[in-house]
Amino acid sequence: MRGMRPTRRVTALGSAGALVTATLIAGAMAAPSATADSRHGQDREARGAAIAAARAAKAGIDWQDCPADWGFAKPIQCGWVTVPLDYARPNGKKIKLAVDRIGNTGTKEERQGALVYNPGGPGGSGMRFPTRVTNKNPIWTNVAKAYDFVGFDPRGVGHSAPISCIDPQEFVKAPKADPVPGSEADKRAQRKLAAEYADGCAERSGDMLPQMTTPNTARDLDVIRAALGEKKLNYLGVSYGTYLGAVYGTLFPGHVRRMIVDSVVNPSREKIWYEANLDQDVAFEGRWKDWEDWVAKNDATFHLGDTRAKVQKQWLTLRATAKKSPLGGVVGPAELISFFQSAPYYDSSWVPVATTFSKYVAGDTQALVDAAAPDLSDTAGNIASENSNAVYTAVECTDAKWPTSWKKWDKDNTRLNKDYPFMTWANAWMNLPCATWPAKQHTPVNVKTHKGLPAVLIVQSENDAATPYDGAVELHKRFKGSRLITEKDAGSHGVTGLLNPCVNDRVNTYLLTGGTDGADVTCAPHATPKP
Repeated sequence: MRGMRPTRRVTALGSAGALVTATLIAGAMAAPSATADSRHGQDREARGAAIAAARAAKAGIDWQDCPADWGFAKPIQCGWVTVPLDYARPNGKKIKLAVDRIGNTGTKEERQGALVYNPGGPGGSGMRFPTRVTNKNPIWTNVAKAYDFVGFDPRGVGHSAPISCIDPQEFVKAPKADPVPGSEADKRAQRKLAAEYADGCAERSGDMLPQMTTPNTARDLDVIRAALGEKKLNYLGVSYGTYLGAVYGTLFPGHVRRMIVDSVVNPSREKIWYEANLDQDVAFEGRWKDWEDWVAKNDATFHLGDTRAKVQKQWLTLRATAKKSPLGGVVGPAELISFFQSAPYYDSSWVPVATTFSKYVAGDTQALVDAAAPDLSDTAGNIASENSNAVYTAVECTDAKWPTSWKKWDKDNTRLNKDYPFMTWANAWMNLPCATWPAKQHTPVNVKTHKGLPAVLIVQSENDAATPYDGAVELHKRFKGSRLITEKDAGSHGVTGLLNPCVNDRVNTYLLTGGTDGADVTCAPHATPKP
């Protein structure tokens, strides 16, 4: 469910990645109650989090110019926050989390504290958040006057005790196997790759895996809050960052000042994470069709067909061609999905993806190869991609119990692939390492309102592929007093970063005053991309 990431998803496919999701039993069965042992563990972890936060509040953050190779110039500053690897053992092994910030642009009187950001994943880095100020993004001008913008690398990510599951060059090499299996032998090969990937995670990052959970990242977030000198947290989470926010709000309700969650992961225990990924397959197909309809309406520009059916035929022809003989020797069906999936993710990708596709159909194969093939010479980028996928896998596999029966995986994905073929099998293989995961798998947090939680602002597009709309509705029910802003007839993933005054003005009002509308709000969509 890489949908949870705000950045473009890296589909591991043949080398196996791991997408998400959770409960052994599909269906609407009630979540199990916590056992006495698990409650005892939670109590120990709550005490450990309080100890770590108190230490961080005392230590603060030694802000310095960022290391040159991090790519963040003045006035952005960087620092470190120390957290326990295992919150049940706060005096045991520690890891350091990388954080960065830019101070508020307004006066001392205008300042309202720090706004901490998580972009999703799991596996996404939030360290670029302060650049919204240095790049003078007009959507955030007013908020930047009141808040320091703070980003961080979550545990396991980037500079924060990074984990790995496979050699990065091996991870990105192409072409990978076609994710849509044509035989039982194809399925056996993918299952073998997924199991090897899970083993690789244990071999390369075994000591970290048991502690790579969303609740631990939420505890880290509270330690960061304390290190910043903030009594309460102001938080913006997108995609998977919404689930991190939902868990934080459940574990630390009295520590929340303002919280915005944008493009919401369904927080139901029955959805985290296995069922959530199946839901994602359905939603991706719908948004893929939206893009094809738009391409057809703009046939005068793209010449890919004036109906959805004609555009789909071009896609299937391209896919079959790449399967028979990978384009440029490196772009097969797996690489095509990695490239084309950005269109159903983000409206900002509609034009560039359609343009590249159009060039290919007109005879320019190299344009598509350049866009879709991995760059083996980009060592730093490949390390980051592999790390991001490793964290994605580790968190989703460790957060929740996954089906271990291949019959269940095969049945569910074969069924879905009949009507929703665009992402189904690619998603399945990415998540399949969770079926043989070497670390203990937990019961997800029961997300709900506890005393002290203020009004949370929920923002969601109606046709989001990565985090389907039902997730926002579910969190809205669970967080009493929350307000839901729906961008109707839209489907881009990540709404708060788009230009839509109906949304932008309410986000600003909430962050600056704490005020929300008296009822939920439906906004017209942002502008449709123009070729």
